[in-house]
Order: sequence, then structure tokens, then C-alpha cells
Amino acid sequence: MKLKLLVILLHISILVCAQDKSTGRIVDGQTGDPIEFVTIYDKTSENHAHTDVNGNFVLKEVSAGDSILISMVGYTRVQFIANKETNWNIKMEPAPIELGQVVIMSDINAISRISDVQLKLNPVNSSQEILRKVPGLYISQHAGGGKAEQIFLRGFDIDHGTDIQITADGIPVNMVSHAHGQGYADLHFLIPETVKGIDFGKGPYYAQKGNFTTAGYVNFKTRDRIDGNFIKLEGGSFNTSRMVSMIDLFSGSGNSDGYLATEYLMTDGPFDSPQNFNRLNIFGKYTTQINNNFLKVQVSNFQSKWDASGQIPLRAVEQIGRFGAIDDTEGGQTSRQNFLIDYTTTLSENQFVKTKAYMSNYDFELYSNFTFFLEDPVNGDQIKQKESRKIYGLQSSYNYNTSVFSGDFAIESGAGFRYDDIDGNELSHTRNRRETLIPIALADIDEVNGFLFSDFTWERNKWLVNFGARLDQFRFEEVDALQSTYQRKSKTQAFFSPKLNVVYRANDQFQFYAKTGRSFHSNDARVVLDAAAINTLPAALGFDLGTVYRPFERLFVDIAYWHLSLEQEFVYVGDGGIVEPSGRTKRSGIDFGLTYQVTDNLFAYSNINYANPKSIDEVEGANYIPLAPTFTSSGGMSYQGKRISGSIKYRYLKDRAANETNSVVAQGYFVSDMNINYNRPFWSFGVSVENIFNTEWREAQFDTESRLSGEASSVSEIHFTPGVPFFLKAGLTFKF
Repeated sequence: MKLKLLVILLHISILVCAQDKSTGRIVDGQTGDPIEFVTIYDKTSENHAHTDVNGNFVLKEVSAGDSILISMVGYTRVQFIANKETNWNIKMEPAPIELGQVVIMSDINAISRISDVQLKLNPVNSSQEILRKVPGLYISQHAGGGKAEQIFLRGFDIDHGTDIQITADGIPVNMVSHAHGQGYADLHFLIPETVKGIDFGKGPYYAQKGNFTTAGYVNFKTRDRIDGNFIKLEGGSFNTSRMVSMIDLFSGSGNSDGYLATEYLMTDGPFDSPQNFNRLNIFGKYTTQINNNFLKVQVSNFQSKWDASGQIPLRAVEQIGRFGAIDDTEGGQTSRQNFLIDYTTTLSENQFVKTKAYMSNYDFELYSNFTFFLEDPVNGDQIKQKESRKIYGLQSSYNYNTSVFSGDFAIESGAGFRYDDIDGNELSHTRNRRETLIPIALADIDEVNGFLFSDFTWERNKWLVNFGARLDQFRFEEVDALQSTYQRKSKTQAFFSPKLNVVYRANDQFQFYAKTGRSFHSNDARVVLDAAAINTLPAALGFDLGTVYRPFERLFVDIAYWHLSLEQEFVYVGDGGIVEPSGRTKRSGIDFGLTYQVTDNLFAYSNINYANPKSIDEVEGANYIPLAPTFTSSGGMSYQGKRISGSIKYRYLKDRAANETNSVVAQGYFVSDMNINYNRPFWSFGVSVENIFNTEWREAQFDTESRLSGEASSVSEIHFTPGVPFFLKAGLTFKF
């Protein structure tokens, strides 16, 4: 029945009534490249449109004499009075960033558009900064810089990506059924300087987004082209050095663009035992226009290796210091190669098809020791987690825009699949990263996710109604290599996810929205195939009520109340090779954001996030969700001058429960960073400082039971990775 319903949605027929309209295309006045998501606003009729990926738009109900406004962040506004001409070809000239360039329209992700301003004001220049650009999202690193970061958002300790979908140009970053844990999202293959935009949404409200989209999603968009060549050389504290280059390969060659980006980073970090961390990234992208169709091809290669000191217990700090180690043979290595083809076929002025296919080759090996000598007093408790996998994926969507009942109507319907072929998913007890003592788990896993989705948006005057539906089907298979006889376990499960979003735009200054949707908590194949697993894909149900408000042209305020309930939170604990049920949970909270342009060159921004995460099935006082954030805030000020630019920013995380009874507390922190840059036509120089005030803070924290060498019995207490101390880095960029 669910499949029939979705098929009906995919092929629904609509009565269409023609309206007067204007069509056109908007391009960059300097490069001639199409500009996506430009706002075209008829101030007279209050109708509006946005450009698509090709820069094309259709604006309905335009009459001669109407006042037209065209706006985009980073470009000079275009305003004119419409005449009888119905085909507009418009060039927009780049301009300094102004908040006035942002126009509040009926958009279910308006906050994401405002955040584009902050990205343009403060371009990312480190892997850690990439994720921190999402308001309310916090990260911590706890294994030498090479391991994926731990993520926190909306009352979730997401671990390394269990409850947030992360993609880069549509390539999935989350790893299903990973050796270290479900959803492991290592974003270090993305070179920060290639990022041109971040699309994000909070909650399970988006039909195009499937697995992992519980707390939300983030998609990083890389540049299709670059303005010029550059080489950047950076050096800093703790023997840190970094080199980045971006070279234009097709300068001035008509409809084609291409560039090659490289990054090499090495650092010892602040720890007493050097990290010996190094990372190499190579990224290439080619784009071309064939008639009215667009082709993008990208390839990348990433590899890194590192040593790590791991978490240390509080009781050992006095003896070994904050940056000491109990087992400094931890560390690992990983690599990933990506290949992506993205093709947009324009069928007519109001319909196009987007298709993307990708393939990834991935290897991972990690050594950790969380409990020291608890299980093995002689050899220690070091573990190895290892795997090799190939990922194949395809997604195609049909997009159609028309007019229905005097309103604009848009359809996006698509289908696709993702297949993970995982070999040698391993957990072993090891010693000194050299000797395997006991194999604990070893399996080959195959996981396929096929999906269909439809997204319908109707907009008229001040109202926008968006209805979406999605059908996901999973096939989980596992062969346990430690069993004496061959046996392939398998299970198939489908999940139907309806979504509904309503936006009311009172005027140019005020928008109110309500969102609701159903999704599912992502699940590991080893959880699904465990004999005790009852609910394969536990449901998640949420809603948002919020507003985006502009009291005056240079101030934006956004606020949302949200709630999210989960039917079950089974977790596969990769460090122990066990399945751990967490039961039903609920979370609710408030997100508040403010962006203010103080002067032409000075900007201020802040966001505050409150959450109340609770376990439903536990008694009051024992219903805390360990490490779930309850109060966070980040913000700062940025200055953008002709030659000098810079910023100062902060991030705050309040104390939070480290166990179910809140008898153990993970300590909060307040950390400030800054940077300043001097820009010239052919070169620039920059200095950045992390942790300006040299605050002693704990980046990652866990309530862990462990035993040190010589201890008669175990102790359960906070184990932590120290946050980076005062860290100075300088860089020189040559442009040519």
C-alpha cells in the first residue's frame, strides 16, 4: 500500500492554468557563469522565483509597470520596472557582502540562506571549522586529529554521525555499519578552500534526505570554478605546517571549467607524545555546458596516518600531565578515493532532470585503548578496528515547475540506491599496534539502500505548502568469519516517511513556518541481524515552529521551538562489539540566532541553543542521556575591509550529564579564537589564533571504567582528551 501511494505521488496529474510570466537567465557579470538561487521578486504582485542550477527562472503573473528586485548575497542588487519584454537576461556584478542582499522569501530553509553570509565572511581554513559553520552543531576530536570528529546537535550526542546525514556534493560521508560505529563520518577528504556553500536543515522534514537524517542534514558544496590560481603556505605551533594549492586548468576556454586542488598537512599536536599526523588531499573538478545541459565530474584522493595519546583519566593528570598518555601507541591510518558524475539535462524552460552517480574506495585502521589494563592486566586492552569497503550510488530526480490554482507549483521526484560492500570488518585485541592477540569480531557486510521520493511545493501570495514522501528499503547481509561454518544472515526492511512544511510570509520582514515529518533512527547491520533486535528501523517523529524576522534591513533574527521523539535507540558499540539498547527518547528545545551588520564593514552574529533530552522509559533522576548537550552558544564579530579582514569568535558548551543519573558530569567550556588577514592583489598574509586566552578545557569526555597498571581495582570516572591550548598559525598566499 505504501509503495502504491508513493507511485501515485510520483505520477500525479495536475490541472494547469496558464499565467502571464517572464523567463530569463542570470549570470555572473565578470565570469558569465550561471548563478543558482538568486531571488527574483515582483514587489508589486509579491510573487517571486529563484534561479535553478543553470541560472534559469520563471516569474509568474508579471505585468508592465511592476517593480522587480533581483538579489543575491555577494552581488549588487538589480532593480527595474517591467515592460512588455518577457525574456530577461541579466548580469549581476560581484559586490561587498551586505545583509540587505538577503531577501526573506517563502523558503523552508531560510536560515541556511542567511548562514551563507557567515560563510562568505569567514571562509573555512581547517577541517574542524567546516562542520562548525552549521549553527548549533558542535564537534570534538579525541584521537590525534585523524579520526572523525564526535558531533553534537539538538540534544544528541551523535557520536561520529549516527543521527545526522553528511554529504559533499551529494557523495555520502557517513559510513553505514562501520568498524568504529554506525554513521562514522570522516570529512577530512574535503579541502576547506574548495567549499563554496553549505546547505543544511535541522530535523527529519526533507523528502530528498534519507538515512541518518534524524537531527538534520548537512551538504557541503564545492566550487565549480575558481577565480584565479593560488598557493598557500602555513606554519604554526606544535610543528604544524600546511600547503594548499588551487590551479585553474581551463582558464578562458569557453563553456568548460576545471581546477586541481591539493592539500598537505602535518603536525605533532600539543601532546607530549608527538602525533606525527600527516594528511594528503588531491581534488579535481571539471564542469562543462553542452547546449543547455551541464556536466560535472570530480575525482579525489585522500590519505592520512597518525599517532594518538587517547583519553586520560582524571586520576592520572597529576602524574602524567594534561597532555600525557597512558598508551601512546594508539593511532591509525585511513584513505578514501571518490569519483562523481553529476549531469543536469534541461528538457524545457520549466523542467529538468538531475542525475548523479558516485563510487568510493575506502580503507580504515584504528588502534585505541579506552580501559588500559581493565580486561588484560598483562598486555593491556588495546583494540584494532579495521575495514575495507567500496560504495556505489546513483540518484536521479525529475524537476518540474508550473502554475496551479493561481500559484506556483514545483515537483521533484526521484529514485536511487546506495550499496556498501564491506570486507574484513574487524575488531581485535592487540598489543603495541603490532600483534593481534584475540580476534573479537570479523565479518563481511553488504548493505543496500534503495529509495523513492516525491516533493511537492505549492506557493501562492504569502503561503507556501510543501508535502513530501519517501520510501526507503534496506537489505542487510552479514557473514561472520569467526564461525566454523559458513552462514549468511540477511534481513529486508522498508520504511515510509511523510513530510509536511508550511511557510507564511507576512511581508519582506517576517516569515513564520511549521514543519513536521517522520523518519527513522539509522541502524547498523549488526544490530538489525542480532537475535534480540525487534525494531529494525525505529521511527523518529518531529516538529518545528519558528520564525525568521528582519526588524530592519541589517538585522536578522531567527527562532524555533522543536521536538523530536525516537521509538528506539539501538546502538552497535564498535569498541566492544556488542549491541546496546537505549530505549525510547524525546528531545525538545529552542534555537535562537541573530545576525547584525553593525556598519558597512562590521558584522556580528550569535546563536543560542537549548535542549532537554530525556529517556522515556527510565524513572525521573535516572533518565539523562549521557553526553547529550543541553545548552550551547557560538558567535563573534567579523570585519571585512578592502585590504584588512578578520574575526573574533567564541563557542560555549555547558556542563552536561556524563551518565544516566547525572552523578558524573562532563565539564563545559568557553573558548575564543581569532584571525586577521591582509589582502593585496597578488598576495595575502594571515594570522590565526585558536584558544586566545589559553583556556584549559576538555574537548572529549566519557564516563569510563578503567584500571591503570599497578592498580588493584578499577575506577569509573571522567576520561578526557584535552582541548588545544593557545595555538598560533600564520599563512602566506601567492595569487597568480
